[in-house]
Amino acid sequence: MHHATDTQPSLLLAMAPGIAQRLFTDRHRARLAALSRTDPYLVAHDLAAPGPRIAAALAEAEVLLTCWGATPLTAEVLDTAPNLRAVVHAAGSVKHHVTQACWDRGIAVTSAAAANALPVAEYTLAAILFAGKRVLHAAARYRALRADHDWREELHGAGNHRRTVGIVGASRIGRRVVELLRPFDLDVLLYDPYVAPREAAALGVELAPLDDLCARSSVVSVHAPQLPATRHMIGTRQLAAMPAGATLINTARGSLVDEAALLPELASGRLHAVLDVTDPELPPPDSPLYDLPNVLLTPHIAGSLGDELHRMADQSLDELERYAAGRPFADPVRPASLRHSA
Repeated sequence: MHHATDTQPSLLLAMAPGIAQRLFTDRHRARLAALSRTDPYLVAHDLAAPGPRIAAALAEAEVLLTCWGATPLTAEVLDTAPNLRAVVHAAGSVKHHVTQACWDRGIAVTSAAAANALPVAEYTLAAILFAGKRVLHAAARYRALRADHDWREELHGAGNHRRTVGIVGASRIGRRVVELLRPFDLDVLLYDPYVAPREAAALGVELAPLDDLCARSSVVSVHAPQLPATRHMIGTRQLAAMPAGATLINTARGSLVDEAALLPELASGRLHAVLDVTDPELPPPDSPLYDLPNVLLTPHIAGSLGDELHRMADQSLDELERYAAGRPFADPVRPASLRHSA
């Protein structure tokens, strides 16, 4: 770890083209310059094949500040960065670019996953409350009818009083959703094999097996990480267990839901869905998901977007300030936790 008696750490930005312009305001760039030796306008897009200026900055860099689209930090890339001591990731998961070689060399890693979890949880809260009120159905019917109608009769089973919501995965986002649901008169079930009963009680949720959670919930919201063990964890059996009229929300990864099993349930109208992620990430042009009236399909926008990016920048610079002062990261990423997290 950098020590307070040292000079400012040398820092290089590394991320996909265009990200830095959206991530940092002038305020952030000024703070970057105050905390480190860096050119806040110099951004490395490809550390594996850098030009001379990037190569020189990489050779000197003690800290990499990364975001989406960062180059994987392979042993070969790390050989060109002999002074690298820390990676500060201004986004969520570090699995794309932090490799085993980073851990082998003792490089400290932190991410802004906590900051990125907030907008996803907010999107999910809105989706849960709208699902309970059957807003998507009512809006489509209103558009079609354009006339006086007995809405109270048609929506007599709707509402958010004592409805049961099932949360799949006590990830950062899953836990934040649980927190946001507390003011509402909802009963919350949780499926997560890593959560003990005492911890569930502290969260104010009831632990339930996955199939039982699906059978008891009016809304099932998926917040588990993408791992080999979680592929298609919501499959034919879980979908069949969900009550007629229930809503599936997926803001995690498309691969967690067996789309081949989901589509017939949606096409029949038995289930509803709010899908911010799909498998593949971009559904083909002829996918029924675009046109089904009981599906709200959005293009992976639940995470940080627009001005929400600045929250991730703030958290990252807070961590950089700790590093520059010789203090440990407040939110370190540890390799052991990556086996069962995003």
